[in-house]
Amino acid sequence: MKVTYDPHTDTLSVILKEDTPVAESDEEKPGVILDYDAEGNLVSIEVLDASRHVTDACKIEYEMMR
Repeated sequence: MKVTYDPHTDTLSVILKEDTPVAESDEEKPGVILDYDAEGNLVSIEVLDASRHVTDACKIEYEMMR
């Protein structure tokens, strides 16, 4: 999994499956784009105007639940 934030475009991307071609994209809600592979599996999420939708686009916390 890979998370990137581009401050120039204010875009937050969460890539769930790297090296998987995107076959279809849907804008689930305004500014939230979901990308799917050919089998319909979610491969990435993109948030446009991210600074309006997240608390701090430059800060990421990762926690593994046990």
